[in-house]
Amino acid sequence: MDDPNEAAEEAPGTRFLLFPQSPFRTEDPVLELVEISAPPGTIGPGPSGPRMYTVNALGKVIPYGAIVQGPAGPGMYLPPWQGELHAPPEPDDDGHFLHIRPFDPGFEAAHLFAAAHFTLDVWEAYFGHEIPWHFARDYDRLELSLLPSLDNAHIGWGFLETGGTSEHGGEYRAYSLNFDVVAHEIGHAIIYSVAGMPVSDEVPGEYYGFHESAADMVALIASLHFGSVVEELLENTKGNLYTFNQLNRFAELAGNAQIRMAANTRTLQDFARGWSSEHALSEPLTGAMFDILVDIFHERLLVHDLITPEMEDLSDQLEESPYYGEVMQALFDTRYDADPEGFRVALLEARDILGSYLAAAWSMLDAETLTYAAVEQALLLVDRKSTGGAFHSIIEGNFRMRGIGLVQAGPRLGDAGEDSHAHSVRTRVPDG
Repeated sequence: MDDPNEAAEEAPGTRFLLFPQSPFRTEDPVLELVEISAPPGTIGPGPSGPRMYTVNALGKVIPYGAIVQGPAGPGMYLPPWQGELHAPPEPDDDGHFLHIRPFDPGFEAAHLFAAAHFTLDVWEAYFGHEIPWHFARDYDRLELSLLPSLDNAHIGWGFLETGGTSEHGGEYRAYSLNFDVVAHEIGHAIIYSVAGMPVSDEVPGEYYGFHESAADMVALIASLHFGSVVEELLENTKGNLYTFNQLNRFAELAGNAQIRMAANTRTLQDFARGWSSEHALSEPLTGAMFDILVDIFHERLLVHDLITPEMEDLSDQLEESPYYGEVMQALFDTRYDADPEGFRVALLEARDILGSYLAAAWSMLDAETLTYAAVEQALLLVDRKSTGGAFHSIIEGNFRMRGIGLVQAGPRLGDAGEDSHAHSVRTRVPDG
């Protein structure tokens, strides 16, 4: 008799077309077919499914999360949208949305839905269970809202709302079409669910930096589940991931513009006297995570005899040297050209090791006591339980290089700015 669990794992999902990377970075953006976990026939017009649904509202001008006057006084403006809608994209006769193309009016709605659902699917696989919404007290499903007038993308109590920007030559660029942006916001929702939301002003400042870092890692790991991203990354770098490449760009809005870099040189000592932006504060932790990913990738290349121990040692020695690119790129070029498929397999192994480690470690954290040092200790514990400590030196070494475990971030300097998540619609909770 066939294993029903195995059959369920092989069941086909609903198909969509997604831009794995920002369509604004090139004149000929790549579309990739993806399958979300929901079986065909379970996703209706909108798109709308059991976990989330998209709303392309007619006449909506107020963003969700804003404080508005209601019958009982001021309160949060929250879903569901009760007004009229633009015509929603509908599934084909087989239950799929592959026929919805970029030139179709409903593509933005379909893309937002697929990007959010795909990201959630990736990370629920790493967690090994369904991730409940942090707003489950009030809502069963996440409303994905398109609001072009909003120069932002944010997740909040029951909603993920995306707008766009016209900063680049006056051309409107929708955040709903940027997979990294949508995945980043889903990352915030995941962390709110597994580590908790702040319930007091005593939450360590590093909690907010951690939030930004974790959301970036959610987007980065999810992006590596696109074949075209992995192929382009490896073809451009030949496996030398410390070069400037697509993997360490987030929320890319143009060919030479990006919001944050995963590969950076920030240390926690830079913030020992205080910090003013959680985005900047996140960089030492994100940098450590990126370096851990690269080091695990190197370890997998070693296991498969794709690089030599001497080459790995040389990479470590030259990491911050001006000669790194000149010396190491030639070595990576030769090794990669000999076995591109081996490099691809090693990268996917490193991706999945780090993804599963992060899911397990994040589940151990608590918002009220969360520090970068606590993240390190959780990762080390996961490593001991999973492998007996195979990556202990990699984890500990990269955290120490960033000053994590040696110093802590100082206090917030000044009031939270407009781009802060600490006091925004993301953390605002309506009265129960």
